[in-house]
Amino acid sequence: MTPAGTLFGIGLGPGAADLLTLRAARLIGAARVIAYPALAGGESFARSIAAGLIPPTAQEIVIDLPMTTDRAPAQAAYDRGAATMAAALDSGEDVLVLCEGDPLFYGSFMYLLARLRDRYRVEIVPGVTSVSACSAVAARPLAARNETVTILPGPLPDADLARHLRAADAVVVMKVGRHLPRAIYVERATLGSERILPLSDAPAEAPYFSMILIAKGADPWL
Repeated sequence: MTPAGTLFGIGLGPGAADLLTLRAARLIGAARVIAYPALAGGESFARSIAAGLIPPTAQEIVIDLPMTTDRAPAQAAYDRGAATMAAALDSGEDVLVLCEGDPLFYGSFMYLLARLRDRYRVEIVPGVTSVSACSAVAARPLAARNETVTILPGPLPDADLARHLRAADAVVVMKVGRHLPRAIYVERATLGSERILPLSDAPAEAPYFSMILIAKGADPWL
């Protein structure tokens, strides 16, 4: 009986191809089966990061995620993707799942992991998070010594955001789509279209790949 393959969650970093780790690059370059998410039949951002490393002979599994706030269609897409990956793993092939940022930091890989981890060996290659990338391109330290950093999803209710903001030393607000005062706005960190602005100058419609950095310490940027 052929031994089952290994499921790999490959962190790709925030977008710049040269921010992949050496381990991620090595594994992608030797891959026979690669999976990645794509939105509503469009191009995959994850695939675009690794495109220069993917072997032309690799089988590609596209997890087509619908653009809707309803969770049921997305869960069904993960079910289908996991079933296709399971078939490849059962045949003895390793499957590499390409993950924007880090696989387990607000990453879609966690949904595939939950479906497959009990049946297959899993290895996870961490990646540079968008939080680290935004702090770096803005040249803004998030915390020092005993200060705390709080990471918040932008769609939280206003009251919850306000409560966390009052309690934290430094705050990262991801998935922005809204404005907050006295902060730095970073859009598409590490990519050619990167923008770093005072939040007061940020666009009225923030793209999904944007973030807000807020610090309350003595740093003069606030």
